[in-house]
Amino acid sequence: MDRLVKPDVKEVEFSFVKGENCTATFCLANLMHTMSVAVCLSTSNPSVFSFSQDFSVIPPLSSSSYTISCKSSEKPPLSTPPDKISVRSAMLPIGKAHTDDLRRLFSNPGRHVFKDASLLISFVGFDVVEFLISNHKRIPDLRFLLNKAISGCNKSQLTALMEPAISSGKLGLVSALIDAGVDVNVKDSLKRSMLSIAVRTGKIDIVKRLIDSHCEINFAVDLVLHTAAAMNRVDVIELLRENFPDIPVNSVDSDGRTPIHTAAAHGHVGAIRFLASIGGDPEAVDRRKWTPLHSAAAEGHLEAVEYLLNCSNVKYAVNSDGKTAFAVASEKGHTDLFDSLRLDDALHRTARAGDVRGLRSCVAAGAKVNGKDQNGWTALHRAAFKGRVECVKVLLEHGAEADAVDNVGYTPLRCAVEAGHEEVARLLLDSGAKRSWLKGLRRDLNVCGEIPSMCCGK
Repeated sequence: MDRLVKPDVKEVEFSFVKGENCTATFCLANLMHTMSVAVCLSTSNPSVFSFSQDFSVIPPLSSSSYTISCKSSEKPPLSTPPDKISVRSAMLPIGKAHTDDLRRLFSNPGRHVFKDASLLISFVGFDVVEFLISNHKRIPDLRFLLNKAISGCNKSQLTALMEPAISSGKLGLVSALIDAGVDVNVKDSLKRSMLSIAVRTGKIDIVKRLIDSHCEINFAVDLVLHTAAAMNRVDVIELLRENFPDIPVNSVDSDGRTPIHTAAAHGHVGAIRFLASIGGDPEAVDRRKWTPLHSAAAEGHLEAVEYLLNCSNVKYAVNSDGKTAFAVASEKGHTDLFDSLRLDDALHRTARAGDVRGLRSCVAAGAKVNGKDQNGWTALHRAAFKGRVECVKVLLEHGAEADAVDNVGYTPLRCAVEAGHEEVARLLLDSGAKRSWLKGLRRDLNVCGEIPSMCCGK
């Protein structure tokens, strides 16, 4: 015979509630037909667990019930490996014994003491599952403990834990709850779906698991494309588009911003490019009439600015404050965006207006002195045509090409001559401008006493 008593369970479960004492019961049956059996109970963690009776006597072919208590705590006393209850027994021919006698009996090891059972201690219930989810990073054997703890919860309790489980970013936690039958279409306090929370974690495996479990989204509330765009998660956007083909690519948030606005504000070119490829509008305006270009410019995202300039026609669009993206970037001090946002436009304006101070500011800020407009005119063409002598001087001092040619072959010198600005023409000639194009013109106008020109306007 290798044991004298038999327990009715292999594992003792505590329904744990934080802050409260909890107890569990189990039974031991005496396997002896004619002799009483003495029993000694102990645990691997006596500072936490205690028995109603450590020593007892079970009559022949009888059973006895035992209660084990766990001290109150704010968290379940989980351990790895799990704590255990040790059941030892010894035959008691006389059938009776005082507690002190039993203590002495079991304090002397020997063949008379049988090690009958080792019962695992486990904890179940809502508070245990909540604790495991909250502390998932620090608990080994998490899935094993979680599966056990879940067995003591009802469906509504587990459903209430879906949001923290998803927020943990652990697919195993989410899958365990789904497998236990939670309602995946429960909403959070803001009426958002669990899928919306999953997208915020950036864990595409959790997003897939929820989609496969038929989690639904409300396009008016669940701004999942905005969330994915903010993280530059093209893979998540693609997955959502594939499984929810009706999802509005140009949905707007409370400020009227589309997902492309969001991607632009974060400088995520990949997300902007993909959203535009599936119908996203790079020229959309929000409630403040900001375009995605305004959003990118305000945050100083050069690559996003350059991409939006190439795929939209909003360079000169103004917001509700009357500001272009260039003006927004300038206001924010993002000087590295000036060239991309056509700082040369400002350079051209100051050259045309004769604003020397503004011209110098543009040059100092990094404007391309020889940048051309849609007609091929440089700032020097503008200044020469308007007769802005001082602006011409500043531009030449900073490397302006005296013989730059526009789309129809006009140079700054020709612009000056045709407009009748002799002083500008002399200045350009002194700076090395070529005069070969002047041959054969129809009407005479002396410039430097020798150069004929025509006076037709441009």
